[in-house]
Amino acid sequence: MNDESQKEKLRQHFARRVTTQARVVLDTWQNIHEDKALSGALRNEFAAAADKLVRYALRFEMAAHADAGKRILALLEHWPANTNLGDELERQLQDAIDTLSRSTLRRTDHQNAEAPHQFRRTPVYIALGNEEMASRLIRQLEFFGFRASAFATGDELIEACALHKPETILMDVNFGGSTNGGLATIEQLQERHDTPIPIIFMSDEDGSIETRLRASRCGGEEFFYPAVDPGQLIEKIETYTHGNTVEPYKVLVLDDSRAQAKYMETVLRKAGMTAHIITDPMQIIHALEEFSPEIIILDMYMPGCTGMEIARVIRQQDRFHSVPIIYLSAEEDVTKQLHAMSLGGDDFLTKPIDPKHLIATIHNRGRRARSLLALMIRDSLTGLFNHTHTLHLLDQEIVRARQKGQSLCFAMIDIDYFKKVNDTFGHPIGDRVLRSLSMFLKQRLRKTDHIGRYGGEEFAIILPDTRPSDARNVLNEIRERFSELQQPAGDQEFKVTFSCGVASWSDESSQSLCERADRALYTSKAEGRNCVTLAND
Repeated sequence: MNDESQKEKLRQHFARRVTTQARVVLDTWQNIHEDKALSGALRNEFAAAADKLVRYALRFEMAAHADAGKRILALLEHWPANTNLGDELERQLQDAIDTLSRSTLRRTDHQNAEAPHQFRRTPVYIALGNEEMASRLIRQLEFFGFRASAFATGDELIEACALHKPETILMDVNFGGSTNGGLATIEQLQERHDTPIPIIFMSDEDGSIETRLRASRCGGEEFFYPAVDPGQLIEKIETYTHGNTVEPYKVLVLDDSRAQAKYMETVLRKAGMTAHIITDPMQIIHALEEFSPEIIILDMYMPGCTGMEIARVIRQQDRFHSVPIIYLSAEEDVTKQLHAMSLGGDDFLTKPIDPKHLIATIHNRGRRARSLLALMIRDSLTGLFNHTHTLHLLDQEIVRARQKGQSLCFAMIDIDYFKKVNDTFGHPIGDRVLRSLSMFLKQRLRKTDHIGRYGGEEFAIILPDTRPSDARNVLNEIRERFSELQQPAGDQEFKVTFSCGVASWSDESSQSLCERADRALYTSKAEGRNCVTLAND
């Protein structure tokens, strides 16, 4: 190895240390940004990460990272310790974070693409024999906010997993050049982890039942034969990573025994669920309205009424018609249990309650209830809220904005020349474009924002507690980044843009707000498309 190549290798090594620390800063900021109520607890950790970044960047002469880190530290001087982050300082810090994001390029960014706005805390690992496809996948994944790395050997992959357990691994069955080499690597890898890593296997050569069984036994969640294009793979990767963030179940417990109710509350909260306890059956209507439970647990026999009577009252309200109801009682007569369930119940647990049995029952009922609810309120193609539920959420946010005196924005997005995409590449590719935009929006908007498929190629976004200028800037940034994304279509690639209209709520009805956003969208279309227009109040 000559002197120049050795220097280049050292430079790349140092650059990796700086960019790795930059990602720590970005990840800590993401945690702060997602839950400002807990931001005070993360303030010192954020400051320490930024200080370490500056020291690394100065040592290894990476000026852009050093300048971004210094700016963050300067702003943090205006954030007192043990206090939550204020809105104005958050905006200033976000600008500094954006600068750092743009500086944090990866080795796979061969065409100087900017790093995404936010990164997942854990990576996605790719082990493919086709290096060109691996690089292409990483570029696409980073557009969607994933942190992705490719590996050339099984040993490198196993070593990386020991340092940072990935969210998922995309593995070629014959990785490493040997038959079933990828399977052998994964079998060796899974033995080193207490909980299995989700694996997506792919193969161009072998789709036999023997190979599929072996893949399934070592943690394979998906098996693609023959191999598929990057668009489909990214959709599957998103499925196995996005699903990690499961919201806790909201469980309402009605039991006239205060001691039993308290015991139930303790069991549920230890299991990571959100529990709301009432001991007076006459408070049930108020509790339903205030808490909006996903699962209801009722004592069968209470003074003044029975659990069956309460269940009938609950079932008379359409919004709670499909919420699972679980009875609790010392009743062991199977005939009476079946009669109770015929009057609105879904399950029956006898006292004394086994905590493991209770939690297992709630998880089973909860998963099914959420699946059924998703079928009712979500669009089957994109997984976003459907038209009807989006308008319902808009009405709710208007009520909240009026009560709290907060701003509220509503945006409508329309994909430009979408009919041409369908006519040129076919409807399956058009559907994939719709899914890619839905993923793009989910990755870059807040958890408190609501995203819906309004119809066809139109999307709607509800942005609570957001000023019009901020809404326009955020959506304009998303528009610019989405327009750079390469959409795969077999051996070809193409790009897609969208137009957007944004309206700020001004004490009006949801219909009026939608109409103003729609007019702003048409203005964007009339002005040449691929732009964001802010409606006049």
